[in-house]
Amino acid sequence: MPAVVMDGKALAAKVKEQVRSQVEPMSQKPGLAVILVGDNPASRVYVNGKKKDCGECGIYSEEYALPEETTQEELLELIGALNDRADVDGILVQLPLPKHLNEKEVLLAIRPDKDVDCFHPFNVGQLMIGEEGFQPCTPAGVMRMLEEYGIDPAGKHCVIVGRSNIVGKPQAMLMVKKNATVTICHTKTRDLKAECLRADILVAAAGRVGLITGDMIREGAVVVDVAMNRNDQGKLCGDVVYSQAVEKASYITPVPGGVGPMTRAMLMENTLYAARCHGKV
Repeated sequence: MPAVVMDGKALAAKVKEQVRSQVEPMSQKPGLAVILVGDNPASRVYVNGKKKDCGECGIYSEEYALPEETTQEELLELIGALNDRADVDGILVQLPLPKHLNEKEVLLAIRPDKDVDCFHPFNVGQLMIGEEGFQPCTPAGVMRMLEEYGIDPAGKHCVIVGRSNIVGKPQAMLMVKKNATVTICHTKTRDLKAECLRADILVAAAGRVGLITGDMIREGAVVVDVAMNRNDQGKLCGDVVYSQAVEKASYITPVPGGVGPMTRAMLMENTLYAARCHGKV
């Protein structure tokens, strides 16, 4: 029996409506500032989507589209000014940055209480020790999808393929918090197929087209494909060979329309959370 397809687009709309209903009665609206440096087409699409989400949720938003040649000093000066503004609750710097800019220094410059992407070491540390706070948008979106479909990670074996700071590592922390047993796989994993076949929940986040084939998926496993790639035909796809996986899995996320919309929805939740922490009611 084919897998149940987890509809991230529909769930994201539900989450954004929940945010909108909480924002509507607030006398001081949450504010999000998005900084885009250069003219990366994919980044422009993402930023436009975030602006649209803010409009739907009633969140005040500002965009700073800076030229490619923007200096480190100019970017840090802008972040410093946004840090000091009470009407801005969240600051998001769209990645990747042009190569001449120091990404680590830029992300460190964002005040932790405005770090709605949850990239600052303080917020990563809070996540690591299980404290309340911001949650990284993509991993948090994955957890919300599992919850929506009644999939409890407790006691299950979760295999995560990918060890990035943005998805793989924080995803592991959130799974552990929900009492899953977690294995993280990567390029040095000796037998990826054997590890994947042990998974009750398989999260693919390596960024390689066709990495996870049907014979690597245990019958009845939950398959979450986080990756966003383009194949040789230029079509959007994930790491998982969907046509094969859908016949083996119990639940599966599509690409596009799965985790992607949830990432943006969780950014709206984080911005609302930041506003609440700043005393806005």
